[in-house]
Amino acid sequence: MVEQISTSLDRIFHALGDGTRRRMLADLAGGERTVSALAEPFTMSLAAASKHVKVLEAAGLVRREIRGRTHFCRLDPGPMANAHQWLSTYEHFWTGRLDVLERLLRTEDAALSNPQQGE
Repeated sequence: MVEQISTSLDRIFHALGDGTRRRMLADLAGGERTVSALAEPFTMSLAAASKHVKVLEAAGLVRREIRGRTHFCRLDPGPMANAHQWLSTYEHFWTGRLDVLERLLRTEDAALSNPQQGE
């Protein structure tokens, strides 16, 4: 079970690791698109766009439906919940680190605005 989740996360983060694919997902968040429409904002061939879509499909982030000769894609955001859950385990760490940084900066600001306190 853990190995299956790890493999799923690997695919999701691999898919999200590319700016072109993130842009495609953002476009799909607005609704169903053809592979041609997904390729349009980029200077790439339809075959290259299709390869990006296949990576998104392998990660479970996109569902493709073929109607006639046209391939339609739609976003499946469900797998992103697993990635979000994994990332949220580090939220406590970063929140704590940012709290320490905030205290440090406030102390530094106070010392700069009132230099006689340091004497």
